Amino acid sequence: MESLFAFSYTRDKTITSERANVRYPQKKLSAEDQARVDQYLQSGVNQVERKPFRPWLLLLVVVVVLTLLSLLSVFIAQTKGVV
Repeated sequence: MESLFAFSYTRDKTITSERANVRYPQKKLSAEDQARVDQYLQSGVNQVERKPFRPWLLLLVVVVVLTLLSLLSVFIAQTKGVV
């Protein structure tokens, strides 16, 4: 199955649509607009202090949820006489 939105970037900084074989030039900001973007990014408006990512806790939660769902499905199967 082929994706409708298969794009790739080429060396000359154009975007190529592999499905339609069409090239779209990459837009560049003017120096004034780029300066505004840089100033906004440096202002810290949307910066939020976050806790560090804890992959082991995520893994533990996934294992616990899977275990509980598996036990629930076995219980339902036993009450219906499937197992």
